[in-house]
Amino acid sequence: MFIKQPFDEFLGFQYKKIDEHNVHIRMPIKDLYINSAGVVHGGIISSLADVAMVNLVPAKEIGVQQALTVDLNVSFLRPATGSYLVAQARIEKQGRTLVHTECSIYDDKELLVARSKAILFRSTSP
Repeated sequence: MFIKQPFDEFLGFQYKKIDEHNVHIRMPIKDLYINSAGVVHGGIISSLADVAMVNLVPAKEIGVQQALTVDLNVSFLRPATGSYLVAQARIEKQGRTLVHTECSIYDDKELLVARSKAILFRSTSP
């Protein structure tokens, strides 16, 4: 079950659970997301990565997240352009309260545009 939030719906996220430890989210690129340099704004890419990683911890109730981001790092590797981006998130390690996650973001040509890592705080026990 995925988290459903108005912001995520505004960004047009399409969710796909690969398995228990992997989630993919596809986001169409809209003109609104393009910055003055002509590429996708870094804040949009950071939001995509964050949402993908938080969705690795399943929602217990419909649309209610069970994890909060404590630390988020995003490295931008190349300008993001095209018609969509795909975030591929996975769990690296999980404990009782902390979950270490990783996310790679690709453009529609399957070029890596960003990598992200996050530490999540699980607000309830697994």
